[in-house]
Amino acid sequence: MLIDDIVRKIKEERTRSLFRQSWSTSWPMTLIMFFLFLIGLADVYVAGRIGKEIQASYGLASQIYFILSIIVFALTVGSVSLVSRLYTSERKEDYTAAVDSSIAVSLVAGIVLTIIGLLFSRSIIQALAVPDVLKGYAVSLLRIYSAGLVFSYFLISSNGILRASGMIRNSLVTMASVCVLNAVLNFYLAFHTPLGFRGIAVATVFSSFIGCIMNLFFMRRKITGLFMFSPLLVRAMVRIGWPAGLMQILWQLGAIVLFLILAALPQHNIEIMAAFTNGLKIESAIFLPAFAFNLAGAVVVGNLLGKKRKRDAFLIGIVTAVFGVIIVFFLTVLVMANAHFISSLLSPNEIVIRECVRYIHIALLSEPVMAWGVILAGALNGAGDTRGVMLIVVLSVWLVRLPISFLLAVTFGLGASGVWWAMNISLVFQALLMSNRYFKRKWLSSHILPIAGAQGQPVIPIE
Repeated sequence: MLIDDIVRKIKEERTRSLFRQSWSTSWPMTLIMFFLFLIGLADVYVAGRIGKEIQASYGLASQIYFILSIIVFALTVGSVSLVSRLYTSERKEDYTAAVDSSIAVSLVAGIVLTIIGLLFSRSIIQALAVPDVLKGYAVSLLRIYSAGLVFSYFLISSNGILRASGMIRNSLVTMASVCVLNAVLNFYLAFHTPLGFRGIAVATVFSSFIGCIMNLFFMRRKITGLFMFSPLLVRAMVRIGWPAGLMQILWQLGAIVLFLILAALPQHNIEIMAAFTNGLKIESAIFLPAFAFNLAGAVVVGNLLGKKRKRDAFLIGIVTAVFGVIIVFFLTVLVMANAHFISSLLSPNEIVIRECVRYIHIALLSEPVMAWGVILAGALNGAGDTRGVMLIVVLSVWLVRLPISFLLAVTFGLGASGVWWAMNISLVFQALLMSNRYFKRKWLSSHILPIAGAQGQPVIPIE
């Protein structure tokens, strides 16, 4: 009995230690996600006060803007997985080369996507089957967002490097400043300058630029002055990150398809699209701690695998997921209990409010399940198992969510409610598959992350 008690106490202390390690990264990440949520909320609020057409157009433009940002999200997943391991290893030269290479690639990609966005904004919007009244507004917003893509790319990439390097609080300071500046500019530019609704996008671009300057200041000690670019390390980042990028592309295309399904509804389609935009923003308040724990889990798992502590890497993913689910559950109850009040804050239109309340009462039922799957996916990403995560998410969206949405909304005539129920079904499917992959532990024993030496030495596997 004495031995059993000692073993139990050791395990309890180990669990507490893992929790503290997870929480030290998770709470700043949660605040960062909260600031991002406030930015989006301010955008939606200002758009709603201008008009339902602007609100729906903003929702459409922001989805496409996110698709144009996919490359940097993919690169950041790869660089975080790589940098977090190198940061806790003895290979300091490779760490420096990984930081320099990540910055360089994100800047080049940002410039290229800025040019593409500026040249093809109108063609992209015109090709979509949405009401004509929305297209002009959406084109204007998308062009401005595209002009700032290079700043967005650097900001996202540098934030990833900071959190992978144990400097997540610096990233928190940056995003708090970006949030305040973006919100203030949103109201000022939209309501007190000739820019009008365009001020929503201009505020995002300018605040992102300021965030870039702040992160550059925080990273000045990580940049040695002797630029170390490693094609081998970049290939490793791309190999890890491309599945995450493809997943995001297919996810966002799936969201646009949902917009198109809603646009094809026979009644109140514009109001329902605006309600969907608002509902997604409200839902993101609940989603943000889940995604914060996803990103934090990726860093902590990467750090532990860099130290070759596989068992702790497995346990910390579960500890992080359980804690995230608890937080998401209480947030879900709070939002659902105040659905009408929250919806009325984002739009004065009664139809938009009614449809948004319906979205909250249906689509948010699966939030705790969603949190579980999303946080486990973060741990898998930190281990470099991005292909498995991609396959699960893509299957849940394109083989479950979209077909069932069309079937329920159009074929069976359930309208928008059918789409909301289909979203729930797909999230349950996704969480089940993610759990199965995580608990099989193959990502611990068989997945090896190759790290290329900065000076061109042979690839060395980190197990």
